[in-house]
Amino acid sequence: MNTKEERTFQTFSHIILVLLSLMALLPMILLFMSSITDDTTLIKNGYSFFPEKFSLYAYEYVFKTGPAVPQAYLISFILTFCGVLLSLFVTTPMAYALSKKYVVGHGFLNFYVFFTMLFNGGLVPTYMNYTNVFGIKNTFFGLLIPGLVTNGMYIMLMKSYFVSSIPGEIMEAARIDGASEFAVFRTIAIPLAKPIITTIGLFAGIGYWNDWQNGYVYITKRTELYSIQNLLNRMVQNIQFLSANSHNIAQADVGLASIPTVSIRMSMAVLGILPMLLIYPFAQKAFVKGITLGGVKG
Repeated sequence: MNTKEERTFQTFSHIILVLLSLMALLPMILLFMSSITDDTTLIKNGYSFFPEKFSLYAYEYVFKTGPAVPQAYLISFILTFCGVLLSLFVTTPMAYALSKKYVVGHGFLNFYVFFTMLFNGGLVPTYMNYTNVFGIKNTFFGLLIPGLVTNGMYIMLMKSYFVSSIPGEIMEAARIDGASEFAVFRTIAIPLAKPIITTIGLFAGIGYWNDWQNGYVYITKRTELYSIQNLLNRMVQNIQFLSANSHNIAQADVGLASIPTVSIRMSMAVLGILPMLLIYPFAQKAFVKGITLGGVKG
């Protein structure tokens, strides 16, 4: 039976968690409600959880662009899927190797990965290297390759899991039974590391889905390769340009009058984050287990 102090602590903890949950949830609700609010009402009255006039015109306007939005969604899904698979394919073996002290060059490799977390070559040298050497400009690889192996945190996080949460005795027993290092990695390390693999996969997926910088830098001509983030960002820039230069463009005011300049930004944000919000609950259990790295209990 819980003591009075324990019940007080649980009540206080629940109140804090409810408040934190509301802090995360309410902005998303406000964002969605603003996206289905009439633009004139939104400009006049500001943001509200209970708008006076509902309107789906912002979403209609976004999808009036024809096949651009569905195609951008398709590019984003393919990019995220390929990016997650390739990231895990690179990160998992490297993290496993770094977790073994008997690997030749163990100290140097650990320092090399850690060094990339502190310093990078900068945008200009990176751009020149990827475009002149690898030739990824205006190709799908311009969205995929730059974000593939640039995050040493994923490798170090998975390495820590291999060291602290997978019993070395199990691997040693497998080696005594004649299993090769690859067999140990494939049949023991990977199944036991599913929580951290799911966590890193979720991190990589969110990174690829939300990325707009690679498309902004490396996709300059082939706009059909735009991801949903690049497309929405370009639409916002176009609307801002028209709004700022309406006095210099003939009949611009007539066109701007039909553009939901405020609510469209909210609808674009909703379209950008919606898939991740739908996927996250399915990976939450493994994500929580993977991020709270535990020790081996004897």
